[in-house]
Amino acid sequence: MTWTMKSMTFAVALALGGAAFAANVPNGVQLHPTQELTRTNGSEPETLDPANVETVPGANIAIDLFEGLTAINASGKVVPGVAESWKRVDDTTWTFKIRKDAKFSNGQAITADDFVYAFRRFIDPKQASNYSTAFGVFFVNGKEAAEGKMPTDKLGVRAIDKNTFEVKTNGPVAFLPELLANPNFAPVHRATVEKFGKDWVKPGNMVGNGAYILKEWKVNSKLVAEKNPNYWNAKNVQITKVSYLPIESQDAAQKLYLSGEADWTLEITPNSFAKLKTDFPKELRNSLGLGLRYYSLNNTDPLLKDVRVRKALNLVLDRDLLANKVTADGQPAAYSVMVNGVAGAKAVPYDWVKWPMAKRVEEAKKLMAEAGVKPGTKLSFVYNTNEYHKKMAIWAASEWKSKLGLDTQLENLEFKVLVKKRHDADYQIARNGWSADYNDATSFTTLIECGSDQNDNKNCNQKAQELFKQAATTTDMAKRSQLLTEGTRMVMDDYPIIPLLQYTYPRLVKAYVGGYDEKNVTERRRTQDHYIIKH
Repeated sequence: MTWTMKSMTFAVALALGGAAFAANVPNGVQLHPTQELTRTNGSEPETLDPANVETVPGANIAIDLFEGLTAINASGKVVPGVAESWKRVDDTTWTFKIRKDAKFSNGQAITADDFVYAFRRFIDPKQASNYSTAFGVFFVNGKEAAEGKMPTDKLGVRAIDKNTFEVKTNGPVAFLPELLANPNFAPVHRATVEKFGKDWVKPGNMVGNGAYILKEWKVNSKLVAEKNPNYWNAKNVQITKVSYLPIESQDAAQKLYLSGEADWTLEITPNSFAKLKTDFPKELRNSLGLGLRYYSLNNTDPLLKDVRVRKALNLVLDRDLLANKVTADGQPAAYSVMVNGVAGAKAVPYDWVKWPMAKRVEEAKKLMAEAGVKPGTKLSFVYNTNEYHKKMAIWAASEWKSKLGLDTQLENLEFKVLVKKRHDADYQIARNGWSADYNDATSFTTLIECGSDQNDNKNCNQKAQELFKQAATTTDMAKRSQLLTEGTRMVMDDYPIIPLLQYTYPRLVKAYVGGYDEKNVTERRRTQDHYIIKH
């Protein structure tokens, strides 16, 4: 939902009836007798523990197995989840009413205490979530608790009673309902976690609360979930079984789809967009999203710690060529960490965007010479195994070679390995991508803020950081936007990353899969919002 300062205080979001929050089958549509769906999911999920999920493949599954106080529906709108309603008591206090029919998959009732436990567990440094500080900053004592400087029981959450959960925020957080739709804030069954330890997420052990229950998990093969009869809205969930296939090869995934072994692909193969649009016009779906394709530059690397080198690498990359010839699937060029359409700030492109490429190359060569970097210098570039990322990496290496004489050595890695290397700053240049966790500028500034878990670049601009801090405390939305925009511009002038493209999400989805909304910019696609049409 969208909030304005005039309507924030004492505003209440009410449940509108169960049918609005699961598969909405239009009148006259006949359902297939077998309601089963198979989705290719890009890679093996890094974990199924909601506190630690951070990648798209992991989140795709987690939102089926777990549900927080709120959720994101098929249209990308915030809807009630375990909380049937909520209200903003004042600028920094929210209360959520837990629905009385909310249960874990074992039939046990969910209470406000379960959320207190889940929030504290997520923020606990012992849990080692890579989102704890990124999200912790929004809660009273959240950042301090995430950094181990304060006990987790000081976190700004409490159970007022069995069905009332209170959240205290660090300044105004108008987007809190959308933030809390992330699986990191889902309740977890304490007794199960304490009994099984890390094995609590395995089939047969896991107790979740989402629309589906984990039934099978064969690593690097498939993950199967079946409808949860104890889910509060089970009567409106149509699909009874969903299978996720962790296939990193887009070519292999697309072949499975075309052979009828999959109903839904995470992505399509490079350069296939135009042909698929002609051959499968009703099955090729494409949504412009709140996401960014970019390359992380390790700002602590001996070569890349020089801003002149980072700027030069940015200058010579022809994003228009990338968008129109290399990827060619509708993704617009990007020149900031902030993407178009995100609430709370503006994307400010670099002045040199309109320069002729010859002038940009001339400036880049000058910067490299000043930095003492000679042609023939080697660069190390890592990306995860994927035809799309490989093609982009080859393009970037070619640009740096032909325009600056640099020798880029490419290395492809398993996705989980790449993610760890980025977090550990064990790389020089790395493929990266980001889909907003909620529609606000702070979901993108977390990529460039000092000390953020999601800042793989290890950059820090203290002057910009001060602006971000001011933005977090102001109730003036225009002023907040100005501060976030200016702070982002200041950081981007340090060239900590190489922004490339704003995400679109082209994929193949069978025409008989109902409920798919291409206007959903969040890229949250719960299985429960879909259904299989008779075919």
